Amino acid sequence: MSDSSASDAGSRAAAVSRETGETTIDLTLDLDGDGDSEVDTGIGFFDHMLTALATHGLIDLTVQCDGDLAVDDHHTVEDVAITLGEALDEALGDKRGIVRYADRRVPLDEALASVVVDISGRPYFVFDGEFSQTDIGDFTSDMARHFVESVAMNAGLTVHASVDGDNAHHEVEALFKAFARALDDATRIDDRRTDTPSTKGQL
Repeated sequence: MSDSSASDAGSRAAAVSRETGETTIDLTLDLDGDGDSEVDTGIGFFDHMLTALATHGLIDLTVQCDGDLAVDDHHTVEDVAITLGEALDEALGDKRGIVRYADRRVPLDEALASVVVDISGRPYFVFDGEFSQTDIGDFTSDMARHFVESVAMNAGLTVHASVDGDNAHHEVEALFKAFARALDDATRIDDRRTDTPSTKGQL
């Protein structure tokens, strides 16, 4: 169960809480932030990736998650992604004036990640590639793919993503950074546009 609330009218910020039998999460974000973050999920590498998402997406982000890590990392990563997706959707509101589309490629040493985003209101996800190692510390590498997918499904995004490389740490980090940069680009306000960027008149 999630509870959400938008901030003052005109701002693009949201606060969402989610509590299940597996996780308890409090999350806030501001799309027009400075990249400041305060993150504690109990998974060190995941905290590092969420911090990178905030830094490179210029999103102010706080995440406090108490999850069933004695089981594994799945519920924590998935539920944070669900909560983040809901917060993104809440902060975007009617999506009036946004750029909508973005395409970013980010390298990290030998690794290369690509993310294409459409803030379409139609959740869809495509992923190409695989991670070179199964685990990065206490983080299961494939949960990076599932994280981006879960954000997309809950924020109403179409996302096409790919990774290539030899080191899972680099591959996952490049993916998070590419996702962050694409989100920053796609959610920006286009000063030339006052309407919603769709021939339908809504997204």
